Amino acid sequence: MARVLISMPERFLNEIDELAGNENRTRSELIREALRTYMYRNQVRNSQKALKNAEILENLLG
Repeated sequence: MARVLISMPERFLNEIDELAGNENRTRSELIREALRTYMYRNQVRNSQKALKNAEILENLLG
């Protein structure tokens, strides 16, 4: 597995660590899950936007 170095405020990192501890997960697991969720939501948003644009174009073309 690849490693990634990121920078963030220490206070934010403390919140991540606390949440991970409450869920009995590692910091890495929590961050991976957050990124998966973000990527999925972004994909859904883009799909919805594409459908809306297609509908607009279809209405314009008759």
